[in-house]
Formats: sequence, structure tokens, C-alpha cells
Amino acid sequence: MDDLSVASGEGAKRGAVTETERSVQAGNGASLPASRLNWSQAVIFGMGFILACLLALPGRTATTKYVNDLFVFLDGAHRIARGQVPNVDFHSPLGPLTFYIPAAGYGLSGNMGGAMPVGMAMVVFLLAIIAAEIVGSRMHEAFGLPLAIFLLLIVAAPANPGERIGELSFAMFYNRIGWASLGFLMVMYLPRLRAAGSSNAVDAICASFLVLLMLYTKITYGVVGLAFLLFMLADRRQIGWVTLALGMVSVSIVGVEITWRGGFNYLADLGLSAKNSGSLLALAALGHLVRNNLADLLVYLAVALTVLSLAPSYRHLLFIAFCGTTGILLIGQNFQTVGILTLGAGAAIITESLFRAKLLSRYGKARFALPLLLGFLLLPAAVGNAASLAIHAYYSAGGRGKPIPLPAFSEIRLVEMWSAGQYEYFEGYNRTLADASAALSQLMSADERVAVLDFVNPFSAGLGLTPPVGDSVWYHWGRTLGPDDHPAAEEMFADVDLILDPKWPIEIWTGNGLRDLYAHYIARHYVLVRETADWRIYRRKAS
Repeated sequence: MDDLSVASGEGAKRGAVTETERSVQAGNGASLPASRLNWSQAVIFGMGFILACLLALPGRTATTKYVNDLFVFLDGAHRIARGQVPNVDFHSPLGPLTFYIPAAGYGLSGNMGGAMPVGMAMVVFLLAIIAAEIVGSRMHEAFGLPLAIFLLLIVAAPANPGERIGELSFAMFYNRIGWASLGFLMVMYLPRLRAAGSSNAVDAICASFLVLLMLYTKITYGVVGLAFLLFMLADRRQIGWVTLALGMVSVSIVGVEITWRGGFNYLADLGLSAKNSGSLLALAALGHLVRNNLADLLVYLAVALTVLSLAPSYRHLLFIAFCGTTGILLIGQNFQTVGILTLGAGAAIITESLFRAKLLSRYGKARFALPLLLGFLLLPAAVGNAASLAIHAYYSAGGRGKPIPLPAFSEIRLVEMWSAGQYEYFEGYNRTLADASAALSQLMSADERVAVLDFVNPFSAGLGLTPPVGDSVWYHWGRTLGPDDHPAAEEMFADVDLILDPKWPIEIWTGNGLRDLYAHYIARHYVLVRETADWRIYRRKAS
């Protein structure tokens, strides 16, 4: 697209030099030697390997909060190990990779405690390979290495973005995969450095991998990734790999559906969730997000205005708007209020474009101000995530904390940190799990299947039971079901022999909502066979 205007002084001398020609001039304008490019890629790859080892080698999970969310993924991994297929044999609005990742970790580690850390270590390692190619071929070390480390730490840290250091959890890990994958994909806004050569096939493979990873973990990130590829069709310099990537994504989706046969069910589960969780951000919610992230937004705006004043361009303007707008929309539909993680990536990318065009070296204030602003966007989150990963490695390697009181979950440890009330809350939840486990050991036969009127069913995976077919791994009132839109009882309980009704559900609105929705069906088809301090247990009536 045409420049808005030409920077003063430079336009007269460089009017005949196109933006394309400036972008491939190296240096501070001169071409990078291949050895330096390989060194940058080696650092990124090595960092990914180290982060993956810190996750995988202890072979245990340490957690301080969102324990019930962790059980959602472990239930899915257990079902896959028992031969079930996501969105075919069980329902979820999350993509199938959300369950195949911990299932792969479970298969490699051999225990449920290693399922999430080993599965996420695999993702970190794969993303490091992709990052080494994308970042190493498009960005100089000064901007590319901090960005790559920042994005890899987002994936590696077992902590929800925007929360305090030490609040350990693999909950909502799909959001961290989405943020990082989208950040690496946006680096492809920049053309390759001259020293890196050109390879449409490699670029298309990297881009399609990132888009497919997002589509099949959490679809909202995948939709943004596809929108970015469509935006990139306007760049004639890179249209070759973009069209090839779109073709690869299309062919892959068809191939996955032929193998998986769960795509339409996935869309139906997403539709049910959309009906219950609402639509776009309300104005009040948008204002709340902007207020919580005001400092980052102001810094991002300062970087954007500086770049646009030195290198006015419609493409830069649209890219800056894309990063900010999609970041706000994505955080608005997450269980997250702080940390619009596209801002740091977008700021680093547009700063790199100035560095390539020699403009950054010509303006003294920008030369010092932009790196400081980038540090403000990247450094706090990177340090916090690195600390969370180190704390998790320390606690998991030492086997510290209390084990979850279900046999298969013995390598998952509840750890007491600094969050007041969290440890006691989940310690109480653990006591209810032990109570139910003791009762089930007296009541159940080996082939009976269990359902729970709560957020998640931890007993199939935790006790090594055969999981039911046709139910969901995640019930959340106002998110995945509600009073008007919910699964039919005949489908939900078709394969269930025992129903556990918690007196103290981990998610009170979900527990009460499920009890109210299905009370009549349970009364007709089940009979109360045991009541403990924490549970009412119902068995299906004899036919």
C-alpha cells in the first residue's frame, strides 16, 4: 500500500527507493552474515529446549489454584487413552488438541502428574523450532531474541497470564498457546532478511502449523490467525507463501475431518457455549479491560505514534490497529483481565521495521526511547513467567505439597504459596474427593461408569474407571450450559451408572444448576444408595 507521506528530508533523497528495497537493506542497513542469523536461531532453539526440560524432567505437577480446571484436561486425556475421541465420544467447546496434548504427555510420562508438564514441554519445543525459523529469518537479534523468549515463556509458564507469581496452574493453557502462536505468526508481517534467502514452502508450513494449532486448541485464536493471513494477502512481496499457507490450512482441515469426524460436533459444542456465554464485549466490560491494561496500552500507543511519525505507512497503521483490536477482543473472552499479549509482539515487530530502514539510527530520541518502551511491554511478563516456571520446577522436582487423594493423581501436588485462602479452599475440595473415593470403593463394580453434578468429573481419571460416553468433560454455568440451553438428560446420562451429587460443589452455580436441570430425570431413573458427609450417590434403577 502507498505511504501516507515521506519522512522529512529523507523523502527528497530517497524518493525513488521503495519500502521493499529499504526492508531488505541490512544493517544498520547492511546484510546480516549467515553465521549471525544461525546464532540467533540457535539461541531461540536452545532456550526452547531448556524451558521444555524444566517442565518435563520432574515428571510431576505442582498447582496452587484452579485444580478443577486441571481435572478437565486430565479427564480428556484419560478418555483418549481409553479410546474415546473428542467431540465424538465426549463434548467440549475446546478444540481436540486441548486434550490430545495432555494425552501425549500422559503417554510419554506414564502418569497423570506428568501429563500436563510433559505435554506442554512438547508444545514449547515445537514452537521453539517454528520461532527459530520465523524470528531468526525476519528480525535482528536486538529485537527478535527478546520477543522470542517473551513468547516462549508465555507457553512454558504454568500460570494464567496477568496473575501473581507463584499462582501455579495449567488451567486455561490453551490461551497461552494462542497468545504465543499468534505472536509468532504476526512476526511474518516482516519480509525475510536478505541473508535468510526466500522460502515460500518453509514460511507456509510455519504459518499453517501455527494457525492449525490455534484452531484446534481454542478456535477464537485460530480465527484471528486466519484474519491475519487474509490481511497479509495485501502484501505483494509475501503473497506467495500466504496463498500457499491458506491452501495448506484448507487441505489440512479437510484431512483432519476425514480422520476425526468430529468437526460438526465441535461447531455444535461451540454454538451451545456461545449461547450461554454471551456475545461481544459490552461497553462496561470494555472500559474495565482498558482501565486494567491502561499502562500497556499507553506504551503501545507511544511506540505506534513514534513509528508512524518516522515511517508513515497505511500497512503499518493497519497492522498496529490489528494487534491492538484483536488483543482486546481476545482478552475480553478469556478468564483474564490483565495482559494483552499481542501488544508487546506488535511493538517489537514495527520497531524492527524502523531498524531495517535505517530510520532508528538517524533519530537519537527514538533510538533510546523505543527499546525502553519495548522493555516495559516485554520484561515484566517475561520475568514473572520465568519465576513461575522456576517455582514449579522447584516444587515438582522435590515432590513438595500434598498429593491429590485419588490414586492416579498422586503425582499432582497441591502447594501452599502466597494466595490467601486458595490452599485451604482446594484442600477442602481434596477432602471431598477422598470421601467420594472411599464410598465408591464400596459401591462400585469394575465396569460401572460415574458422572458428577459439578464443574468436572475427576473420578474416572483419578480412579482409573471406564469413562461414560456422550457426556461432557466441562460443565460451567453461564459458559457451557444454562437454564435454556443445555445437553439433553437422555444424552448426558445415557451411559452413566452412578451419579455423584456434591453437597459442597467446587463451582456452586454449576452444581446447583445441574441439580435443578436434571432433578426430575434423576428421580425417575436413579435411586439414592449412599449419603456421606459430602455427597449423595445415586445408582441407575434396574430395567
